[in-house]
Parts: sequence; structure tokens; C-alpha cells
Amino acid sequence: MSVALRMALDRDPDVALGTIATSATALLVALVAAAAETPARGLHLSSAWPFLLAGLLSPGAAQILVTVAIRESGSSRVSMIFGTAPLVSVTIALIFLSEPASAPLIAGAVLIVGGGVLLAREKERPAHLNQLGLVFAFAGATLFAIRDNLVRHLAVGSTAVPPAVAAAAALLGGTALIAAWARQGIGRRWVGFLPAGVLFGASYVSLFEAYYRGRVTVVAPLVAIESLFGVALSAWLLRHSELVGKRLFLGAALIVAGGALIGAFR
Repeated sequence: MSVALRMALDRDPDVALGTIATSATALLVALVAAAAETPARGLHLSSAWPFLLAGLLSPGAAQILVTVAIRESGSSRVSMIFGTAPLVSVTIALIFLSEPASAPLIAGAVLIVGGGVLLAREKERPAHLNQLGLVFAFAGATLFAIRDNLVRHLAVGSTAVPPAVAAAAALLGGTALIAAWARQGIGRRWVGFLPAGVLFGASYVSLFEAYYRGRVTVVAPLVAIESLFGVALSAWLLRHSELVGKRLFLGAALIVAGGALIGAFR
């Protein structure tokens, strides 16, 4: 999603348009998924309102920050920052959800932080890179982390709501907030952002399915793989503008290793 969104923003740098187009397309994908699972699981719409409110955090406010971050700092560096979200998620889970701590979990957290340090000390950066974009990316990642814990809490306490319906409700709440902020209508310029929206919707439904089945300390570290894939795809598809070097790959690898360590010794 990050790379597809960056490619679309290269053609049309309108953040408001990109955000609403991506989120609205993702909502359509989630609605299709919800319709597909309805015969087996039902809808339970009356119980889905907490997920609607959770969507105000992410994808609502978070997706606005993410789109700005990707435009200002590129997909590879922003994907690296996204990889720190599991660290925030696990910290919240340990404090507020009473999930168990362990030495491997702490070691994994250190590896994730190490990856972030490598990014901060990177010397070869694109000329267009704006440091403020990385700040927006971390703010978005923090909202992801809060959303992850909230969804897990609701999934455990409100299991009647199917995962795809919950994802669609969250995307509906987020898209409503983004639409109020963006004030953009549907037009032909949306087409360039459709691939990012489809990928975003598919990933969102998958994420909710995961949190219905596993603890935050298990699922969130797996999400850190996004860093490595984001950097690799950026190097492949955007190599002329992203300038992905060895230090960036090493940082992404550390973040993924930290997530894998946390997941393996859960």
C-alpha cells in the first residue's frame, strides 16, 4: 500500500484527494468481504458501533498522517517507521491488557529500536526527504498501535461482530472523518489511487481477521514485516527516487527480526 500510494502521489501530490480515494476504495473492499462472510457469520450491525468509533483513530486520523508522511518522506523510510508500531502495541498491551512479558519480548523490542536508530543515523538520503514526514509517520504508527489494542479488546469482548464487518465499520468511521477533512468529490483523478486503496482494504480485513484470532503481542510483531517488504518494493519500483541503501535494509531487517523474536517466544 505504501509503495502504491507513493507512486500515485508522484503523479498527483494532492494529499486530501489521495487520502479519501484510498480510504473509500478500501471501504468498498471491506464491504465486499463483509458480504461474502455474511451467510456464515451474519452481520450483527447493532454491535458494530465501537469499531466505527475506533475507525476515527485509524484509518481516520492515522491515514491522513500516513499520506502526508509518504508524500514528504517516501515509502521506504515511512515503512521503516511503521515497523515500530508493534513496539508501541506491545507496550500498550503489557500495561493495559495485562499480557505477559518475557526476556525475548524485551530483546525483540531492543532490535526494533535498533532498526529505528539506523534510520535516524542514515547518511545517504534523497534530497526531497522531509524530516517532518517521519514525525507524521510515527504519529500514524502510534495511532495504529492504539487501534490494534482497541480492536483486540473489542474482538475478545464483542465476538458476535464478524471480523470483516468490524473492519468495514472501522473503515466507514475513518472514511467519514477523512471525507469531512478532505472535502473532495469523486472524479477521474481517483483512478491513480485505486491500487493503493484495494491493497489497503485487503490488508485491513486481514488485520481484523488476525486480531480476532491472536493476541496483540503475537499479531503486531508480524505486522513489522511490512518494513522489510516496504523497503524492498521501494528499492525495486522506486529506486531512482528512494535511494535505498544497505543501512536501510539492515534497519528493516532488525525490525523484522525483533518482531519475529517476539512472536516466536510469545
